Amino acid sequence: MTTTSTSNSNDSLEWKFSQVFGERLPEEQVQDVDKVSTIDFDKTGDYIATGDRGGRVVIFQRTDDVSTRTPRKELEQLDYNVNKCIEYRYKTEFQSHEPEFDYLRSVEIEEKINKVRWCSSPNESLFILSTNDKTIKLWKVRESKVKQVKKMDQDPHVTSENALLGHNSFTSGQEEKTAANGYCLEWKTSIPNHTSPARQESLTEIANFGEAASAKCRRVYAHAHDYIINSISNNSDGEIFITADDLRINLWNMEISNQCFNIIDMKPPNMEDLTEVITAAEFHPISCNVLAYSSSRGFIRLVDMRKSALCDQHAKILQDAEVQGSKSFFTEIVTSISDIKFASDGRHILSRDYMNLKLWDLNMDVSPVATFKIHEHLRPKISDLYNNDSIFDKFECCLSGDGLQFATGSYSNRFQIFPRDGSGEGITLEASKNPNRKHVHTQPRARRASLSNLTRVNFRQGHENTNSHSNGLPSDFNSKLLYLAWHPTANLIACAVANSLYMYQA
Repeated sequence: MTTTSTSNSNDSLEWKFSQVFGERLPEEQVQDVDKVSTIDFDKTGDYIATGDRGGRVVIFQRTDDVSTRTPRKELEQLDYNVNKCIEYRYKTEFQSHEPEFDYLRSVEIEEKINKVRWCSSPNESLFILSTNDKTIKLWKVRESKVKQVKKMDQDPHVTSENALLGHNSFTSGQEEKTAANGYCLEWKTSIPNHTSPARQESLTEIANFGEAASAKCRRVYAHAHDYIINSISNNSDGEIFITADDLRINLWNMEISNQCFNIIDMKPPNMEDLTEVITAAEFHPISCNVLAYSSSRGFIRLVDMRKSALCDQHAKILQDAEVQGSKSFFTEIVTSISDIKFASDGRHILSRDYMNLKLWDLNMDVSPVATFKIHEHLRPKISDLYNNDSIFDKFECCLSGDGLQFATGSYSNRFQIFPRDGSGEGITLEASKNPNRKHVHTQPRARRASLSNLTRVNFRQGHENTNSHSNGLPSDFNSKLLYLAWHPTANLIACAVANSLYMYQA
């Protein structure tokens, strides 16, 4: 595979640190419940949602900018800097899941958020799906106006008790509240014209307006999975979604929470005959009847829901012929696919296993069209990786909106970016806001956010050193970058390290 030079090549992009939420201090100990466990952009890129191991969902909103409202071609004609730094601000947070106990099976159900996925909406409302190991919830994020009392100008005809009632009415955010004496305290957005100027000046100190966002649980989809849920994927029709656990994939209607359809069931009659489990599942971005799911044996199966109600028979299977050759004790572990993502064209699929990042063409099911080696330098240490359980780490992958670039995480808080049109050296960055830090990297290879910390944000522009390699550099297996997401329309990557959310832009 030869490297071709294009305008979209990784070599022509200068990736810079742009923003971080919740960066910890060097001596700060991060609690397990504060580590980020999932990230997702909405389809516009105006919002980011993160879930953490404490069952919380935190939402960030892109700050208002001309580039969010103007097409790129028009900005180029206006000589506008289309690569201007994209910034986000903290919007809201809510407790999505609580720890539970399953008395029938005598097991504890963690509150950890395994996945969050934004839902399409016909209006301005924001809907998001979140799930822990067993229960999926649909949340509506809504804006509300808040009125806060600054100073109450007490009318001489109103008693102090009624003035206190008025104060409570305003501070509680209620639009209307009737006092004990029959006076009605109303939410006023403007001052009547007949009010005297002196009275107006006094009234303006009564309250001020602000905006706040809150989340309300609209539906709970429960009691449908016996095993740990690992995936949620919304259909392109905006009406249905799938959830996948180790052995089953269920199909849900967004409006119906008390029933679902089991479309894939890999559970054998005898569990001793179990040879593989489902690791990830995703709907096709264009064809609403097609979905793909990966397995622990390194296979990717495509199914067509029009063929039968139970999709046990796949329409196509993608498997790497080279992997099916020589095998060792660790072969099946390292070839287990941890994540899959469809490209926006619907023809390509990106997959990540422990060792490699692979790009598949749906028309070529014998082997991937490109393979990027991520952890090849760790192969001699594979026995040690098994002993310390690092070999079971599940790294995610993501694609740019145009499908021309890919990214995935690694150890030592690093992530790598590769161009689709070349086999050459990918770019390796460390999730840190320090632009002067030197990196040593290997050849190309293809945690829960504290709510208090995530409200802390730092900005800095800086060029990351991306030209060095790390052959022989020992990796820090305790510092791993598992979760990352690519902005749908811009060259911006959000990645999570422990309780911090880092953003890089090119």
